[in-house]
Amino acid sequence: MRVRDLPLSAALRDHYESQGVEELYPPQRAAVEAGVTEGANLVAAIPTASGKTLIAELAMLTAGGPALYIVPLRALAREKYETFSELPGVDVGISTGDFDSPAEDLAAYDIVVATSEKVDSAIRNGASWVGDLACCVVDEVHLLGAEGRGPTLEVTLANLRRRAPGLQLVALSATVDNPDEVAAWLDADLVETDWRPVDLRTGVYADGVVDFDDGTELPVDLDRGADTVGADGGSVPAAGADADTDTEATAALVVDAVEAGGQALAFVRSRREAESLAERLAREPFGAAERVADELRELDGTTTGRRLADCVEDGVAFHHAGLGSDHRVAVENAFRDRELAVICATPTLAAGVNVPARRVVVRDQERYTDGGMAPLPVLEVHQMCGRAGRPHLDPFGEAVLVGDGSTKDDLWERYVGADPEAVESKLRDRAALRTHVLSTVAAGFADTRRGVRDALGATFYAHQTPEDDLSGVVHAVVAELTDMGMVEVDSSEGDDAEGDDAQDRLAATPLGSQVSRQYVTPETGVRLVEGLEATAEMDEGNVTGLTILEFVCDSPDMQDTYLGNRERADMYQFATRHAAEFTTAMGEADEFERWLESVKTARILYEWTEGADVETLVERYRIGPGDLESRIERAEWLLGATDALATLLDIDRPEIGALRARL
Repeated sequence: MRVRDLPLSAALRDHYESQGVEELYPPQRAAVEAGVTEGANLVAAIPTASGKTLIAELAMLTAGGPALYIVPLRALAREKYETFSELPGVDVGISTGDFDSPAEDLAAYDIVVATSEKVDSAIRNGASWVGDLACCVVDEVHLLGAEGRGPTLEVTLANLRRRAPGLQLVALSATVDNPDEVAAWLDADLVETDWRPVDLRTGVYADGVVDFDDGTELPVDLDRGADTVGADGGSVPAAGADADTDTEATAALVVDAVEAGGQALAFVRSRREAESLAERLAREPFGAAERVADELRELDGTTTGRRLADCVEDGVAFHHAGLGSDHRVAVENAFRDRELAVICATPTLAAGVNVPARRVVVRDQERYTDGGMAPLPVLEVHQMCGRAGRPHLDPFGEAVLVGDGSTKDDLWERYVGADPEAVESKLRDRAALRTHVLSTVAAGFADTRRGVRDALGATFYAHQTPEDDLSGVVHAVVAELTDMGMVEVDSSEGDDAEGDDAQDRLAATPLGSQVSRQYVTPETGVRLVEGLEATAEMDEGNVTGLTILEFVCDSPDMQDTYLGNRERADMYQFATRHAAEFTTAMGEADEFERWLESVKTARILYEWTEGADVETLVERYRIGPGDLESRIERAEWLLGATDALATLLDIDRPEIGALRARL
C-alpha cells in the first residue's frame, strides 16, 4: 500500500514522499485495513521504530475534526509537537502545565499535544474543547500499568469517552502480554505484530562472548580499549588489574559498534554509574564533539554540566534525570544528528524520546528499591533493547545484556526468552482512587455513590475488577473523603429500592472543589490546609517564606530530596535553629527522616528565592540541575494551590505571593 493511495491531501502526500515515505510498513498497512483512516478505534501493539507515529498521524489527519495526542512525558510532548508542526496546513498546539485552567485557547488548533495530567486537569476545570474532539491518540498506552501516571491516564480516557461521544481512540503501545484486553476495554480493533523495519537480534554476554537469539556469536575482546597517555608521557592501560569486568565488557561492546560505523546506547542502574561509565568511555577514540560541548558549557557552570561537557567533547554523553532539561535536549539532538557516538543512560531514557542506536548494551538489569536490589521489569528491558536499529541508517540492530557465567542462563530466561508483563490497572491504589473519585464528584460527573461507580465503570480498573469489589471500594473511598472534609453526603432522601445508600447525594465541599481544581491530591490539600491554619496560630514575627515552604515541601505532591548521611547533622541543626518558623514541631513529625528531607527541599527553594544561583545550590546540596529545576516547577504549582486555599480559608499570607514572584 502506497502513501498515494491514502485519503490525504496532495500537500500531505507530497510531504510524506519528500521524507522518503512512499510505501507503508506492514503494521501501518494493517492499521489502514482496520479502519484507522475511517474513524475506527485501534490499539497498535508493535515494536519501537515500526511506524507508530505515521499510524497516529493518519488517524488525526483523517478524523474530520480536532485531534488530541496524549503523551506521558513533557520531553516527548515537545518532540511530537515539533514532528507534527512539520505537517503542511496543520496548526499544532502544545500544553503541559497550568493545572488550574481549562486551557480554552487549545480549541484553536487542529492537533493538540498534551500530557495526560494536563488533559485530566482541563477536563476537571470544564474545558469545552474536549467535547469537540474527533480523535484522540494515546502514546505509550501500556503505561496504564505504571504507578502514579497509570491511574490518571485511564481516568482521563474514561472521561474523554464520556465527554466526546463518537471520539476515535487510537492507542499506541510497546508489545505487552495482554494488548487484547486493552483493546477490549477501548472497544478497539487490535493490530499486534513483532515486525520491525530493521532486524533485531538480542543476546547475553558472558565469559568473552555474546550468544545471540539467532544462533550467532560475537567474540568480545576486553583488552581492545584504547590506552591513554599518562602525565609522564607513558602508556596507561584502559583496563587496569582491578577494572570492573562488566564495565569493560560494556566498553568493548560499545567500541566495537562505533568502529563499525554505528552508535551505541549503554544502560546502567544509577546516575552515578551513568556518569562514571561515560567518563570511562571518553578515553576511547570516538572523535570530538566540540560544538556540542561548547553549547553545554554555556548552559551553566555546575559540576554536573562541566562533567557532561568534558565527556561530550570526546563524543560521549551521559543522560539522567539530574540533568537540566536543556542539557538533556542538547544531548538527544546531538545524538540524533550523529554528533555523539555514545549515550550512557539510566532506564528512563528508554521510555522517553526517540534516540535509536545500532547497538544497545544493558549493563545493569537490577535497580535499587526500598527493599534492596530488584530485577528490572521485562517490558522495561525490552524497551531498552527496542532502541537498537535505526531505519534507513543501520543494516541491523543488536541488544546485549551483560552478565557472566553464573547469570547468563537466568538473564536469557528472564529477558531474552520471556514475554513482557501484562498491563494491570493501578487505579486500585487507594490514594489514586481518592484523587479521582473527588474529581468525579467535584466536576459534576456524578452526585451519588452509584453515579461514581458508573463513572469508574468506564475505567480499565473496572474492566479488570468484579462489580462487587468496585461497589465496596467506592463506599470506602467516599467515607475517607468525607472524613477529610472534601465531600459531603446527604442521606435525607433515604435508602433506594435496593436498600443501600447508593443514591445518597454527594457533593464536593468548597475545599474539595478547590483541591480538585488546583490538581493536587486530597492528602496534599489536607497538608496545605493544616499548614495554613498553623500559621494563623503562630507569632506573626515567626511566619516567613521558609514557613510556607516547609509545609508545602512536606506535602505528598512534592518530590523528596535525598538526604545523605554526611549532611544529616547539618540539616538537623538548621531545623533546630529555625524551629520557631516551622508548622511542625521536630518531635511531632510522623516520619522524621522524610520531614527532614522536606526541610532540605524547603531550604534549597528558600535560598533560590533569596537569590542563590544554580551553581551554588547544586554544589552546596549535592543535587543535579534537573533536581533543582523539577523542585522549582513543583513549588510554583503547589504555591499556587496554597494561595488559592488561603483565599478560601480567608487567611492572609502575603509570604505566598512574595515566594511565587521570586521563584
